[in-house]
Amino acid sequence: MHKHTLFLATLSLTASLLFQPVLAANPVTLHNHLAQSAPELNPRVLGYALDAMRCAMQQDKIAADRLAVIDFSLPSSEKRLWIFDLKKRSLLLNDFVAHGAKSGDNLPNRFSNINGSHQSSIGLFRSAESYSGKHGYSLRMDGLEPGFNDRARERAIVIHGADYVNPAWIPRQGRIGRSQGCPAVRPEITKTVVDALKNGQLVFTWYPDPEWLQTSSFLNCPGPRLADRVNNQLHAGDS
Repeated sequence: MHKHTLFLATLSLTASLLFQPVLAANPVTLHNHLAQSAPELNPRVLGYALDAMRCAMQQDKIAADRLAVIDFSLPSSEKRLWIFDLKKRSLLLNDFVAHGAKSGDNLPNRFSNINGSHQSSIGLFRSAESYSGKHGYSLRMDGLEPGFNDRARERAIVIHGADYVNPAWIPRQGRIGRSQGCPAVRPEITKTVVDALKNGQLVFTWYPDPEWLQTSSFLNCPGPRLADRVNNQLHAGDS
């Protein structure tokens, strides 16, 4: 059996055991705990991330202990990466993350699943194996959404450290540096990020793309959606 196939099969065999506590948790309660630990994260974006996560768990038997959320509707000059410990319902990290050079300047607005596009991809990813490559300690990811990110491994879309993910650039040029499509992070936190997310964790990259919102199987599972409930609560608070 191919090494990567064996890795995924092993993860699938342990999925139901590893993630039963999170599956059993009240989704609103989980959302509220995570939202309280990350007040800068848009609560509706968190709702979409949890909707996608629970759909993957229920339909595809995918397990995870941690969830990363990247909000690409925010500029790169802001900390737009959050990593959560789902068992402890707490925030592990909030930091900067790069987007692809062809996705936009400081604020990305173009996304692709095409090799060589140098654009970021949106949707739900599952982390895979860590490795040491040309960018040092890095983490491979598999995109779970056909047409939006399922060519991530072919495109070598990985999490890695990069000197250009440097907040000192922001006063000079209005943004951090950009990647060739990878969600690159600061070198100082690379080990923390990779170790937190390796071996089958979930990474959710958000942008309000209409086609993706309408067609993503993870965002459109049967039954009530947490993101809609959160949105209704937010609007009720404004009235």
